[in-house]
Amino acid sequence: MENNEKTTLRQAIHFAKVPVIISLFLSPIRYTLELIGLPENAIFIIGLLWLTLGFAIYLGIKTFNEKKPYQIILLSLIIFSPISRIPVAILWWIDTKWEIGTHYGLYYDSFGDALLNHVIYGSLVQLIPAFLLGTITIAIMRYRKTITQNKSL
Repeated sequence: MENNEKTTLRQAIHFAKVPVIISLFLSPIRYTLELIGLPENAIFIIGLLWLTLGFAIYLGIKTFNEKKPYQIILLSLIIFSPISRIPVAILWWIDTKWEIGTHYGLYYDSFGDALLNHVIYGSLVQLIPAFLLGTITIAIMRYRKTITQNKSL
């Protein structure tokens, strides 16, 4: 692996660390709020998709001046997304094992199905819109930088 590629990967890992940690707490918090009895529409905002979209905007702002901002965003999301989804699969198992009845226990017949759908499919559901949003953020940041530079001339 080239030094430049190592740097890009290191940057991606660096940016993914905090969102990964947040995500590991986010799903259990949402699960607990659902167990307490808060309605789904009240806890909808506490979700991985929203965290991922915010993370993508943050990455776009932080990386737009880098040599490879698109690669950094993509790698960061590829690192973050599957890891962030693992608690969801575990909560599916808990919910179905003890027949708790939250929305986490719906849809799948086995842990393998839940793992595949939550981790793989769920990651894609996060990754695709987040990468697009990060890309748009980079474009906006670069445009703003160009305008600011032109005004100072």
